[in-house]
Amino acid sequence: MARYTATLHADRPVEDVFAYLADFSTTEEWDPGVVRATRNGNGTIGVGTTFDLVASFLGRENALTYEVVEYEAPHAITLRGENATVVSLDRITTEPDGDGTKITYDADLSLKGPLKLGDPLLKLAFGRVGDRALEGLRATLPAR
Repeated sequence: MARYTATLHADRPVEDVFAYLADFSTTEEWDPGVVRATRNGNGTIGVGTTFDLVASFLGRENALTYEVVEYEAPHAITLRGENATVVSLDRITTEPDGDGTKITYDADLSLKGPLKLGDPLLKLAFGRVGDRALEGLRATLPAR
């Protein structure tokens, strides 16, 4: 299993930041590793909402379906992504921080079955991917 945790500050209100991040289709805007991200269905985002993402990882494009498994607006959302080879659990929390918002992003990525032998390589690569996504988020949020 690989884990990535990061905290950053955004000069935006908590409600705005949470709404943006809870719509996981926006990952295409700030995560350079996401090739495509779409929300399935309409209506309010909450537990059960799903998103289809295509991510480029280790030179391959991988499709994952993410489902919201926890939703406590405007402070916490957890999404579980899965495909045939990997499970991802992403938890995003937001809280007031002065005039802006403190964001904590905590992601766990686990390979399935015999692929678990590749976990040490996964840990190294996942850290780099997470750092690039964090930089993209830092650059994108002030413009929102």
